[in-house]
Amino acid sequence: MDTLFSFIFYAGAFIVALSVLVFIHEWGHYIVARMCGVRVEVFSIGFGREIWGWTDRKGTRWKISYIPLGGYVKFFGDASAASTPDGSLPHMSEEERKVAFHYKSLPQRAAIVFAGPFANLLLAVLILASFYITFGQIYTPPIVDEVVPGSPAEQAGLQPNDRIVSVDGVAVESFNDIKTRIMLNLEEPVSLEIDRGGRLIEVSLTPRLEEVDDGYGNIQRVALIGVRSVGRSEIRELSVPAAFWAGVERTWDIIQMSFRGLGQILFGDRSAKELGGPIKIAQVVSQSAEQGIFSYISIIAMISINLGIINLLPIPMLDGGHLLFYGFEAALGRKLSEKTQELGFRIGLILILGLMVFATLNDIMGLVG
Repeated sequence: MDTLFSFIFYAGAFIVALSVLVFIHEWGHYIVARMCGVRVEVFSIGFGREIWGWTDRKGTRWKISYIPLGGYVKFFGDASAASTPDGSLPHMSEEERKVAFHYKSLPQRAAIVFAGPFANLLLAVLILASFYITFGQIYTPPIVDEVVPGSPAEQAGLQPNDRIVSVDGVAVESFNDIKTRIMLNLEEPVSLEIDRGGRLIEVSLTPRLEEVDDGYGNIQRVALIGVRSVGRSEIRELSVPAAFWAGVERTWDIIQMSFRGLGQILFGDRSAKELGGPIKIAQVVSQSAEQGIFSYISIIAMISINLGIINLLPIPMLDGGHLLFYGFEAALGRKLSEKTQELGFRIGLILILGLMVFATLNDIMGLVG
């Protein structure tokens, strides 16, 4: 019975988190489409057969479907959830063209497509900002309390009470800033500016890659320099505008780290085994739910950022792929041919399915390991 309850709890936590993120993403598409005068035929959470739904007075069918691994909005003139044009476009009346997605201007179509990923990023900013408003911004001043013996920091001559002022010329205000600048380093030298008793010193060191647990049972290779802070955490109270801006900055840091990590995987500098699929996401979400509501909401914010980033990748079938096509349209002064777009969507589908299979196999191997 305990095992069954645990499974229901974990599955429920995952489905709720994913449904929230999908709803926010599709709501971004929906609301901007409505602002641009596009008729929205379907707003679906999940794929496949409908479990429950209703039709509003504007003719949009809102529904929940059986497969809870995504969602979509279908605009008037779309042939499918991927927003490919249907064969009726050339035969539409003037009134129908006014509400058809594919007859909207290029800036309008681009705004509608971009709004989905943007909504995910905005959700993360608002979650982080709400935490800062409610609890203040918890940070650890970049003051060294301990230097790990034999570490790059010891070899570079760092000492207790040193204050790290900047990393590679970028000012840092907390230990988290240092972590952000260094953790994805691939054993390349970095320059640190140190304040030692009012005297500025510049040192160079090479971080060391080590395997660490991310707190959710996942092993990651991160770069460490070997310094610690003990009991120095402080709380900074922020106004609403300052909290919002802090949320923007933190979200931007995560975006940069995500793109940098993804680039390292693509160029073979980091193992592709670090890619996680739906099983790993479900595992992390469930473990965060066990730790409490604030941990759960924090993970939702982190996944929302990554969902926004992934959807902006220039792969047909994703939002970024549509934006890529619009970029070609802007450069050429005309839309790409239907044949070219169809080929692109097929290639994109193969890439996405291949990535999902690979990531899922990574998850399974991780569980077996």
